[in-house]
Amino acid sequence: MSDKSRRDYISELRAFREALSDVKRIEQERAHTGQARRNDESASYRREKAQEQNELIVDGLNSTLTREMGAEERVLFALPGVQQRLLKRMQAGHLGWDAGVDLHGYSVDAARDELHGFISDAKRRGLRGLLVVHGKAYTDPGKPALLKSFVTDWLQQIDGVLAFCSAQPQDGGSGALYVLLKRQSDQR
Repeated sequence: MSDKSRRDYISELRAFREALSDVKRIEQERAHTGQARRNDESASYRREKAQEQNELIVDGLNSTLTREMGAEERVLFALPGVQQRLLKRMQAGHLGWDAGVDLHGYSVDAARDELHGFISDAKRRGLRGLLVVHGKAYTDPGKPALLKSFVTDWLQQIDGVLAFCSAQPQDGGSGALYVLLKRQSDQR
């Protein structure tokens, strides 16, 4: 910077500081809009719902876990109207399964994509009985079986899933699920 431009800069800086010499600093950081700030239950409810809308939803399956499950915990889910006799046969492993998917080693996001694709393909092919192996999470003793927990949540969200339950020991036990889909003619 040349001497002349430096002198000009210094004189402009002095003039600027002089112009602002009687300006007072604002003590608060918020602007006053003239309206009182709402701090009621409805405002906090709306904030909470807005955050929930921002959660990751892929293929209609959300990423929030409703309940953590233990590795050895048995699972049973059925939509209303599914016959008890059918559920008992499924639990006993007597329905059989037409196709299976093994989600061992998958991340939660990859498992969600794989499960959604697998069930979509099974419905398209008209399959009814499926086996989904999620594992028991023995690698982290004392911690919940996250993949198992997510899989059971996702299966409840997938259209066309009538029921599911923990598999028999020969098919994976509490580390796998038998899944029953609607018949192809039932789907509209």
